[in-house]
Amino acid sequence: MNIWLTYGIIAVLLLLAELVYFRIADKCNIIDKPNERSSHSTIVLRGGGVIFTLSMIAWAVLMIVQRNDIMPYLPFLCGLILVAGISFVDDIHSLPDSLRMAVQIVSTLLMFWSVGLFALDCNWVWSALIIVVALFFCVGATNFINFMDGINGITAAYSFAMLLPILLMNKDLSFIEESYLIVAIIGILVFSIFNFRPKGKAKCFAGDVGSVGIAFIILFALGCLMLMTNDVTYIVFFLVYGIDGTLTIIHRIMLHENLGQAHRKHAYQLMANELGMSHVTVSLLYMGIQLVVSLGFIYLCPNTILAHWIYFIAASLILAFAYVLFKMKYYHLHEEYLKSLEK
Repeated sequence: MNIWLTYGIIAVLLLLAELVYFRIADKCNIIDKPNERSSHSTIVLRGGGVIFTLSMIAWAVLMIVQRNDIMPYLPFLCGLILVAGISFVDDIHSLPDSLRMAVQIVSTLLMFWSVGLFALDCNWVWSALIIVVALFFCVGATNFINFMDGINGITAAYSFAMLLPILLMNKDLSFIEESYLIVAIIGILVFSIFNFRPKGKAKCFAGDVGSVGIAFIILFALGCLMLMTNDVTYIVFFLVYGIDGTLTIIHRIMLHENLGQAHRKHAYQLMANELGMSHVTVSLLYMGIQLVVSLGFIYLCPNTILAHWIYFIAASLILAFAYVLFKMKYYHLHEEYLKSLEK
């Protein structure tokens, strides 16, 4: 069977699966109610991002049907189902942070098994250090992507902006099955049909199951790329979220806030709420900036470690400077909003 016809069939099956989930979510009252911290004002179905995990299950079935070796990917798939499963339960009723963190750590270690991080050709001290640093980054990045899921379309748009450059790199390096990346993108496109809409028009939100699931899927592919190239600067594909998330945390620490409490202080939240920008516009802006940064890294930056580090540091400084300027100009609007809640 033609591979593109196969992808079309997968897209239709995922679309049907999403519609079935909507019926289940509606009957089981799996919904997202707005509050004073939300960027939406209507009740919306939660957990539509379960389609991302289902897309990987569909991909695994495709691999088996095509008689490709699925064994190297099994630990990753088990980790994905585990972390998505606990996130889905958390979407229905809140779970302790310690439990969710423990599951994320175990799932990430399973991912490392598939990536090959436990088979590094170096002494055990370096291996342990690399695993600890990678674990810290992956768990942190997973939660960054989860925390940034606050307006319609941003998770889907930004995930596409990360997967497309990885797909382009894979054309030359073949560090992962191409079908893995294509099916993941198909899952994003199916989800976008129901979420990539103006404020008040979304049929569903990704939920933790979606944002954590797609983060896990992307980080696995990114890990395979880094391990093949021995180049960690490919985290540049995650730079926009990384800068926004890191500087927002620093800002909240400066304000002596509880980091576990919901908030609306990310730059994209100020754009959507205080500045009244369309959710779709803000999502496209984040996607566009990340694509410019990533494609510049691929096609304009010389393919040397030194050039990669210079590009990464320069891009980080530019984005950080832009973030600070934006907050300095518009954060007072958020302060006025907070004061209005106290009245």
